[in-house]
Formats: sequence, C-alpha cells, structure tokens
Amino acid sequence: MSVIASPAPSHWWQSRGVRRFMRHRLALVGLAMITLLTLACVVGPYLLPYDELYIDLRARFSPPLTGDHYLGTDPLGRDLAARLLVAGRISLLVGFFAMLLSTLIGAVIGVVAGYSGGWVGAALMRFVDAFLSFPSIFLLLALAALLQPSPVMITLIIALTSWMEVARIVEAEVRSLRERDFVMAGRMLGLRSTHIMFREILPNAMGPIIVAATLTVARAILLEAYVSFLGYGIQPPLPSWGNMLNGAQQYLASAPWLAIIPGITITVAVTGFNFIGDGLRDALDVRGDHL
Repeated sequence: MSVIASPAPSHWWQSRGVRRFMRHRLALVGLAMITLLTLACVVGPYLLPYDELYIDLRARFSPPLTGDHYLGTDPLGRDLAARLLVAGRISLLVGFFAMLLSTLIGAVIGVVAGYSGGWVGAALMRFVDAFLSFPSIFLLLALAALLQPSPVMITLIIALTSWMEVARIVEAEVRSLRERDFVMAGRMLGLRSTHIMFREILPNAMGPIIVAATLTVARAILLEAYVSFLGYGIQPPLPSWGNMLNGAQQYLASAPWLAIIPGITITVAVTGFNFIGDGLRDALDVRGDHL
C-alpha cells in the first residue's frame, strides 16, 4: 500500500503551523489585542487634541469622559489618554528590543553549550545556573539603581537579566538535534562547527525559540513596569506604564482611574502576548503532526 504525500503548501500562510495557529482561539484573541494596542499607541497620539506634556491646570483630576480628555487627566492636568498611548510606545519598544537582545544572547549560549557538550557545555550551563541563582528582580533593581535610567539602559538591563531561560530551552533542543542525520552528514562533509551550529541546527530549533521570545516580551513589559513603579526605571516627564502607576499610588482613593487605566493596559498587553505564545507553542509542536 503506497502513501501519497500531500503537496507542500505554496505559500507560508497555507502551512500546517499557520493553520493550527488560526484554529487557536485564544491566540487569535491575543493577536487582536496586541494589534489593536500597537495601532492605538502608534497612531492614537496624533488623533488626540492634547499631547502628553500639555498641562491644563483648570482640568486637574478630571475623571474619564470629561470634555476633550477622554480618559481624564492626572494631578498636573495632563491628558491621561495621550500619556497612556505614548507610554505604550515606550513600554512596547522596551519589551520588544529586550526580547530581541535576550533571545540573541540566550540562543548563542544555548547553541554553543548544547552542540559542544563536554566541559564547554557544562561550564556554560553552570554560568547560566549562576545567573539563575540570583532572583532576577533584585538583580534588575540593583543594576537599575547603579546605572542612569533611560529607555535604552532599562532595555539592556532587562535583556541582561532575562536571557537564561532562553539559553536553557535552546541548549536542551540542540542536544536533541546534534546527533541527527543532517548534523552527522555536515560533519562528514567537513563543515565547520560554527556553520553546523548556526546554519544547520539553529534553524531547526526556531520553534521553541519563537515561543520563548514571545513570552519574553510579556515578561519584559512586566519588569519595566515593576522597576518604573518602584522609581528606578524610566523617569518622568517621559511616560511609561510603570511610572504612571507610581504617580497614581497616592491618589487611589480620590482618583482611582489614574491607576486602573494603566493597570488594565499592562494586563491587556501581557495577556495578549501570553495568548500568542500559547498558540505558537501548539502550532509549532511537531509531535502533534499526524502521519
């Protein structure tokens, strides 16, 4: 009995992984949440009557849906909607670039450790364990307190305290791939180890890396909000979701919307990226393929 293989999809959107992702309802909800939030942060500030630094002293502590201040104003009379959307640009960019840098560092260390094995792999993984032994939030706060806080510096600090999980995931995946036939064939052909690691093995380990990267964005947004909330992150007047919460904590009783609105926005962003990560994990899980 012969088995006829189905033809390969001619476009990426016809692939099996994409079809699985499109069937994952929570992933589609998360994708819609992040898309709408990103569009609002990119385009929204240009559509509002006030910018994030305009001060209207007569409208201090205006509640939401008051006149032209759709989400109300803060203690200085600044438009909360404008500050929220500009803060979203900063928080999302910090999360995205922290993810890129931490994924790059973790992937390189994980590939080298997983492929090399022996004392090299053991030394690299003990290095990872040493970083993991420190509570990341305390390490993050210590670095933020010592260095000049700015969006670029906060991005670097978050990346330098978030790469270890990616390294562990990649190292485990590479160890399972290094004895595969295509790797053995590359060795017999005399390919260099760097070529085999980064041109042959790494592309085959992209599934777990993509999932880990998506979840890292959510974690980086939370870390930025946490550090800024404690006063060690991005500093006013530059807004971020974290320092908006920091400025709102003393007005929880009199103006609760100052904390509720950025808190809901952080929740939407983190939940959306987590939903997307769950969908990607299911879509890229080759063990779910049926013959």
